[in-house]
Amino acid sequence: MEGQPQGPPNPAAMENGTEPCGEERPPEVQETTVTEGAAKIVFPSANEVFYNPVQEFNRDLTCAVITEFARIQLGAKGIQIKVPGEKDLQKVVVDLSEQEEDKAEVKEGANLAPGDQPRTAAVRDICEEGLRVLEGLAASGLRSIRFALEVPGLRSVVANDASARAVDLMHRNVQLNDVAHLVQPSQADARMLMYQHQKASERFDVIDLDPYGSPAPFLDAAVQAVSEGGLLCVTCTDMAVLAGNSGETCYSKYGAMALKSRACHEMALRIVLHSLDLHANCYQRFVVPLLSISADFYVRIFVRVFTGQAKVKASASKQALVFQCVGCGSFHLQRLGKASGASGGRVKFSAACGPPVAPECEHCGQRHQLGGPMWAEPLHDLDFVGRVLEAVSANPGRFHTAERIRGVLSVVAEELLDVPLYYTLDQLSSAIHCSTPRLLQLRSALLHAGFRVSLSHACKNAVKTDAPSSALWDIMRCWEKECPVKRERLSETSPAFRILSVEPRLQANFTIRDDANPSSRQRGLKRFQANPEANWGPRPRARPRGKAAGEAVEERRKLLQNKRKEPDEDLAQRAAHLKTFPCKRFKEGTCQRGEQCCYSHSPLTPKATAEATPTDCPEAPDQNPLGPGAAAGPGED
Repeated sequence: MEGQPQGPPNPAAMENGTEPCGEERPPEVQETTVTEGAAKIVFPSANEVFYNPVQEFNRDLTCAVITEFARIQLGAKGIQIKVPGEKDLQKVVVDLSEQEEDKAEVKEGANLAPGDQPRTAAVRDICEEGLRVLEGLAASGLRSIRFALEVPGLRSVVANDASARAVDLMHRNVQLNDVAHLVQPSQADARMLMYQHQKASERFDVIDLDPYGSPAPFLDAAVQAVSEGGLLCVTCTDMAVLAGNSGETCYSKYGAMALKSRACHEMALRIVLHSLDLHANCYQRFVVPLLSISADFYVRIFVRVFTGQAKVKASASKQALVFQCVGCGSFHLQRLGKASGASGGRVKFSAACGPPVAPECEHCGQRHQLGGPMWAEPLHDLDFVGRVLEAVSANPGRFHTAERIRGVLSVVAEELLDVPLYYTLDQLSSAIHCSTPRLLQLRSALLHAGFRVSLSHACKNAVKTDAPSSALWDIMRCWEKECPVKRERLSETSPAFRILSVEPRLQANFTIRDDANPSSRQRGLKRFQANPEANWGPRPRARPRGKAAGEAVEERRKLLQNKRKEPDEDLAQRAAHLKTFPCKRFKEGTCQRGEQCCYSHSPLTPKATAEATPTDCPEAPDQNPLGPGAAAGPGED
């Protein structure tokens, strides 16, 4: 991910590139050359302009999505796009197919007529009817340069940033890659630039927002500056907020309360989609999700934005509140609005009725937490996902992370679209303190019971199913009978005791079924990425004076780690302090450390002994001088 460089002395304002400035470039800055995809860029070795190599998957996926979006948009205008590596592969497919042989000959004959040849758009070329792309927070310009070199059918690419140093670096990288005719570096506030393109004739067909942290300040401008049916790409790296660590902060940024749950990553996707749709509704616009990905330490959203007052009225029925039990983790969704059919084929919108739960959980008797609103409709367009997956599979050499893209999109294509959120294996088993069943066993039990089940790309051991929570707990009760729990160890008020005290009405069958193993798992696709390097994760924010990233990381480690440990310079003082306390084991004659003992072996007066009582001797056993049954004083066990 390319975030935003930090130039001015106000880091809060520059976190998302909202305040342009005229910085002077420090002399003798060391530079590093990076080659990614078809692009080659240079950027300072010091953490002066933000760059994160781990986000190559994000950039590869974005290029693949925009390519298919361009294929759809330009195909409607009669323009075919030429993707590097696809032409030769298509010829091989035609040659090997006997059924398409006649069609291929007809096409070849048609190509001989100059007037019948279709218009084509290739990479590096300007397409007058092509897409206008804006990267609002471009940093080094790597993403914009890759668009120009890898995505055909583009009219122009605006690479914007608020930092003068970043814009200067973009100019150099644009010249280095010879794409000055397509990529236009711009220094401006990303929000003001988008607000200046609200007119329908000046809007961008694709807007990419990849800030350092939250994109919330840019969403209002983005939904106005994207064209009708245009593509909006948004990255959020503030996962701690979206995953429920700060619900009040999540509400202030996205207008929703996030809950701490095992399904927090999918809920983060749905909260961002809710926020996007809410901002669009203010201008009689609405969003249609194409692809929503939770990967690594961020979420990536691809949506199309349309205008329509009638469709905007249905937005309330697409949002839902979440009631989640704090004991067993069961959840229920409550739609905000209701859409029902009326006479004459009209649709009537009204407020929904609820709540769907009682004050106490029906399974464990605990209370519920309320989260949301969040997007309750499908996260993906399976037709579009299939197009991207097919294109990447047919041309695997195009992207370095093509294997991972295939794995993730394969799991996405297998997900249940009409089932929001999910449970996890460890969540279900830990609630009743039993051993964890195998994934195939639980999936088979749900399939035997007549329910649908799938995985989730957001979590490795997720169980996404349309089974009600009562049926799910009946299956877990049947599993507990095969692996019994010691009931005498359970408190009568615990969720596990209350759940297991009810006899299951559904008799589960854990025999493994063939269809329980999903196709992506059978093929051994790379579905979930392992940490590729040490200290992997979000990079530190860019520094205004070019401080090296490694130095910043070390400083932060010293600041945040070992908080509760004594610093090194106080070790001698602490040792001298411990020597003032008598050793209990020496007094009993059992201490074998001798002079190496951290406590004193010198005989002390009764008064000194009373004043110096060791409280944290690791070698001395706990003693109660008052005798058994007597009350212990402060600081004594």
